[in-house]
Amino acid sequence: MKMFKENYERELKKYETLIQRENVVSDAYNGIYERYEYPVLTREHAPLIWRYDLNPKTNPYFMERLGINAIFNAGAIELDGKFYVVARVEGNDRKSFFAVAESSNGVDHFKFWDYPILLPDTEEDETNVYDMRLTKHEDGYIYGVFCSESKDKKSKDLSAAVAQAGIVRTKDLKTWERLPNLKTQAAQQRNVVLHPEFVEGQYAFYTRPQDGFIETGSGGGIGFGICKDITNAHILERETLINTRKYHTITEAKNGAGAIPIKTDKGWIHIAHGVRNTAAGLRYVIYVFVTSLDDPTKCIAEPSGYFIAPFGEERVGDVSNVVFTNGAIATEQGRVYIYYASSDTRLHVATTTIHRLLDYAFNTPQDPLRSSDCVKQRCNLVEANLKFLANQI
Repeated sequence: MKMFKENYERELKKYETLIQRENVVSDAYNGIYERYEYPVLTREHAPLIWRYDLNPKTNPYFMERLGINAIFNAGAIELDGKFYVVARVEGNDRKSFFAVAESSNGVDHFKFWDYPILLPDTEEDETNVYDMRLTKHEDGYIYGVFCSESKDKKSKDLSAAVAQAGIVRTKDLKTWERLPNLKTQAAQQRNVVLHPEFVEGQYAFYTRPQDGFIETGSGGGIGFGICKDITNAHILERETLINTRKYHTITEAKNGAGAIPIKTDKGWIHIAHGVRNTAAGLRYVIYVFVTSLDDPTKCIAEPSGYFIAPFGEERVGDVSNVVFTNGAIATEQGRVYIYYASSDTRLHVATTTIHRLLDYAFNTPQDPLRSSDCVKQRCNLVEANLKFLANQI
């Protein structure tokens, strides 16, 4: 009993100290956004009641019974002035589930609700679920679109899987209605995002059609498709590609939608992810592009290079050299909170404003796609700066 009590009290104190810790802005600077010193969620943020049997009779050594390996990719939403994330929580058994954590300010003091989300189990072949995007839709529902993964029964390879887009909806993040998975012409779908408004009177999805679970195959980028009935969502036509992969860029291997697009007076801001191959494996970064308010399939701005890349300790984790986002919150005051995970291990936040994002998107040069043109672009900037500085003397 003494051992149990000592261990429990020590771990509870560590947990409470972590939850109460204030976050501070990092000294890393680029003028586009603020990074923060501490992740907003880690495996240590998981409540003790999720991990330990708190009965000393059945757990005298206070052993962790159901371990948590990582807490990362999270959808995000603001409701009644509070910030909520629906995080991907991965157990030691490699299975993921969703859980709601809330904060009053969006940068620290995130605390999980007592119970994780128990989704309706309507897909009998489904083995794993993860990476939920939250869309506050104009039809009045909050929709969660996530990856629904199952074993590829056509393959003898135990690692072969099939990914589809699962759909749930709620009004309060507590009671969830499961809808049938999205159907498209593609063999697999990952990183699907529901547009927050009707398009031509229909529901609109950003998709990533691909041939395989890992490899995109003929999939050329981020797609767009519409359907009439979300309770039986079926995109009949082949999706229109709105942002494509390009050779020798951050999106060479694949790219996919990230957070729900943010509506501004100049267009829809998309915060997406791009992937390229390296000698050390796949490298994931986050990038930005903007589509037209009148035509969501038309890209009107795409600044060169990445927006966020793994930095410092963010590069280390279960799947190293990765940053990934599937959640951002834009407040009525114009402040933007971007929730991004690093190396499939922990969740961070970066903060900026709508005005800064628009400045970045429309005034940062596009990638000219060739080294000779890139250096000319940089030399032009140097020349302009030297002339400006000379005129100040």
